[in-house]
Amino acid sequence: MDTLATTRMSSKGQIVIPETIRKRLNLQPGAQFIVVGQDDVVILKAITTPGMESFDKLIKEARRQAKLAGLKRRDIPDAVSKARGHK
Repeated sequence: MDTLATTRMSSKGQIVIPETIRKRLNLQPGAQFIVVGQDDVVILKAITTPGMESFDKLIKEARRQAKLAGLKRRDIPDAVSKARGHK
């Protein structure tokens, strides 16, 4: 399997991800990427939607952190308003 390929940038700044890499990574039209550039290195990181298992882990960790911080359910509306700059 190809993990390395070359490509060119168009005059509009567009690049083509080679087909072998698109297929291996299952990249579909409309896929979104984070682009990081430093010196002569450009990195594309595909943005993927987390699955329900990952989401459940995030929720579990958020609840654990809230408990450690002493937050209660009744504190949530005030915290959201404060984060949004409403209070």
